[in-house]
Amino acid sequence: MLLLGFFLGLAVGIGFWVWQQVQLNRYLGRLLGPLTSHSDKMGLLLIPGLRQKIAMVKQHRQDLQQSLQTYQDLLDFAPVGYLQVDEENQLLWCNQQAQEILYLHWQPEQVRLLLELVRSYELDHLIEQTRDLQKPQTGEWIFHPSCDDAAEMATIKSLALRASSLPLPNGQVGVFLENRQPLLDINQVRDRYFSDLAHELRTPLTSIRLVAETLQTRLEPPLNRWVNRLMQEVDRLINLVQSWLDLTQMEANPNMQLQAKAVELRSLITSVWETLEPLAVRQHLSLAYSGPENLWIKADQARIFQVFLNLLDNSIKYSPSSTTIHIEAKILSAKDNDAASPILEINLIDSGVGFSEADLPHVFERFYRGDKARTHSPHDGNSIGAIVGNGLGLAIVEQIIHAHGGSIKAMNHPETGGAWMQLQFCEVMANS
Repeated sequence: MLLLGFFLGLAVGIGFWVWQQVQLNRYLGRLLGPLTSHSDKMGLLLIPGLRQKIAMVKQHRQDLQQSLQTYQDLLDFAPVGYLQVDEENQLLWCNQQAQEILYLHWQPEQVRLLLELVRSYELDHLIEQTRDLQKPQTGEWIFHPSCDDAAEMATIKSLALRASSLPLPNGQVGVFLENRQPLLDINQVRDRYFSDLAHELRTPLTSIRLVAETLQTRLEPPLNRWVNRLMQEVDRLINLVQSWLDLTQMEANPNMQLQAKAVELRSLITSVWETLEPLAVRQHLSLAYSGPENLWIKADQARIFQVFLNLLDNSIKYSPSSTTIHIEAKILSAKDNDAASPILEINLIDSGVGFSEADLPHVFERFYRGDKARTHSPHDGNSIGAIVGNGLGLAIVEQIIHAHGGSIKAMNHPETGGAWMQLQFCEVMANS
């Protein structure tokens, strides 16, 4: 009897619970019926559009993946190296050229810091500078590859690299790498061949000049004028050969041995002008000096004499008649420049045709002749021992000034329109 009452109570409870669920479902049905019906209709209308959008997104994704693969293939085939790092300087990708240039052993699935793979402070600094400034940067340095294998290390050579970096979104940086070592090797071979040739030319040129000197005393006018012309051309060739040898020696040994001593600037310039005065008189040119008197610099007198000889000779050649060549010297105090000590600045200004804008970046390159307006021959073919007309004079000037720890810059003067050479020296001495 007790068991029957238990089952009867259980059946009543279950029935009551089922009745509540049925009632609740009916209430929810009446409440959500209109909304559900409307949603079903809207859903049926939206399904075709959604399918079309999904197909377009899939197609766009495929196009992007294909474009990315195309760009990677192009970069991988490019003759320059390329690598890309994230905001933490982890290597994301690099092409085959970059791996060969930097001796990189990297797999696409690897995520490692660039500095772990390439021990180059210069490259790391360039990337950080690009990220900080958010501007493209360039840099050049000698890269010394590292290698764990001692036997392989003996075959690895240092490389001259040039890098161009650009900032990318999300703190990433891309870097293009150029191996300039083959070009430098070719230039060195060329210079060596030219130097050997120049050495070989000195003896026959000297012999030709001796023959010309002998004929010069034995021939009467008007035949002797051809010998005079021959002498001028031989002298020009001798000057060219000697200039090339001097320049090659200076470039091979930038820290050339200088016989440095105290040199008084005004007296040195006066001496150079007296050497060139016969040319200046023909064109009615004058020299105007302005600056401190009794100004001394520590320099190799013969080399600095050569610098001003070349610069003033150029100014005389390209200056119009009856004009003045200006030399202005002044001392820049430490507060006027970035150096810790005073700097001597010398400005040499003429009133000639000046340089074209295209020539200005190249005027100190060897054999660069530039605008034809500034490449005519001297008025009489003789420059009193100065090195003229061979495209090496300004290259030699730059090398000498750099050997003295100074700098030179070529510009056009805004007032005269002529050439403006600005020299700066650090070895300024107290007035004696």
